[in-house]
Amino acid sequence: MATRKKTKAGTKKAPAAKRPARRASKAPRARTAPPGLTLSSVAPSFTVNDLEKSIAWYRDVLGLVVKDRWEHEGQLMGVEMQAGGVTFMLGQDDWKKGRDRVKGEGFRLYSETTQDADRLAEQIKARGGTLAQEPKDESWGARGFSVEDPDGYKISIFQKRRRR
Repeated sequence: MATRKKTKAGTKKAPAAKRPARRASKAPRARTAPPGLTLSSVAPSFTVNDLEKSIAWYRDVLGLVVKDRWEHEGQLMGVEMQAGGVTFMLGQDDWKKGRDRVKGEGFRLYSETTQDADRLAEQIKARGGTLAQEPKDESWGARGFSVEDPDGYKISIFQKRRRR
């Protein structure tokens, strides 16, 4: 127990006994990670072959609404579409990288909804859409399905379920 000695300002703790020096650990010291990025939303942008066809698919099959249109010299170049609080951007390909380039390969967008996944899948099929994957339960507590847009972009839609 540390002894205390009286000073004019009051009681003061006696200095602690000197500790022996620690040996350096052989394991590397854990570094503190830098502050991470914090996002509140994301808006994917898809370059499409036929803008009007893609607008129709996202609007009429998935049920998104056109929020804004971008024109250049009277020609429609892109749109901003909305699904709840999520924004999708569609832009007409300018073909500078060639007309034969493949789109949508190696990319999948995962989306979460509070809506019933089975009902959504049925509505999409009723409006002429094709599911790339029928609704199924996932091991991580969600039920979801997948669609593929006219250019091959893959979108998985999941309804998060509460674990019992």
